[in-house]
Amino acid sequence: MDINNLFSVKDKVVLITGGAKGIGLMISTAFVSAQAKVYISSRDASACSAACEQLNKIRPNSAFSLPADLQSEAEVHRLASSLAKLEPAGIHVLINNSGATWGESYDSYPDAAWTKLLTLNLARVFTLTQALTPLLEKASKKGDPGRVINIGSIDGLRVPALPTFAYSASKAGLHHLSRHLAVELGPRGITSNTIACGPFPSKMMKHTLDTMGEVIKGVNPLGRVGEPEDVGGACLFLASRVGGYVNGATVAVDGGVHLMAKI
Repeated sequence: MDINNLFSVKDKVVLITGGAKGIGLMISTAFVSAQAKVYISSRDASACSAACEQLNKIRPNSAFSLPADLQSEAEVHRLASSLAKLEPAGIHVLINNSGATWGESYDSYPDAAWTKLLTLNLARVFTLTQALTPLLEKASKKGDPGRVINIGSIDGLRVPALPTFAYSASKAGLHHLSRHLAVELGPRGITSNTIACGPFPSKMMKHTLDTMGEVIKGVNPLGRVGEPEDVGGACLFLASRVGGYVNGATVAVDGGVHLMAKI
C-alpha cells in the first residue's frame, strides 16, 4: 500500500464552480497545491481570471478560467461543451460549489428567492452533472472512479437561526440529490458525495462573522470557524484513491456545531 499514491490527485483534471472566491477558492488552492489541473467557473469572469493568476503563482499553468453564468441552462451546456473540447480524454472531478443565499424575514420572504436559489443551488447542479457525465465516465477507471463533490451546508442538516428559508431547503435538497446521483452514477463509474460546510470566512458569511463571530466560535465544540485546509483537505480526500469507495456520503465539515442543541 503506497500511502502517497492513496492521497494523490496529481494530474487529475478538476472543474470547480464558484472556485474563484470564498470556499471555492479554498478548494481550488488545495487542488492546485496538490498538483491537479483546475478549471474555475463562475459568472464573474474578472474574479475567475484573478483567481487563476493567484493560483498559477503557486504552480504555473495549473489553473484555467472558464467563466459561465451557472444560473442559465444554456450557459451550463456551453460550459460543458467548452470543457469537452479542452479535455477530450475526460475530467476526473466535478465540484459543484456555486451557490447563493437570501436572508429576509418570514413575512416578507419573496418568491424570487425561491426561484433564484432552487435554480442555482439545486437544479443547475443536476444540469451540470448530467452534462459532464460523459467526460467523468471517460476518465474513470477501476479503483479510481470519477468524482462528483457537492458543496452543501449544515443548514441543510439543521434548522438555521437565520431566516434563510430557500437556502436551507435548497441545501437539504442538494444533499438528497447527491445520494440519488450516487445510486444512478455508481454503476457508471462515478461517485457522488456531499460536504456539508459549517461557518468559513467567506463573502457569504462576512456579515454574520463580523457581527456574531465570537458567539459562533463559542458554541462550536472545537471553538473556531473553518480554515482553508479543512474544506480543501476534505475535497482532496474524496477525490483521491483513498476516497474511491465512498459514495452517497454527507460529510459535515463544521467542527461538530450542527450537533449542538439549541435548548
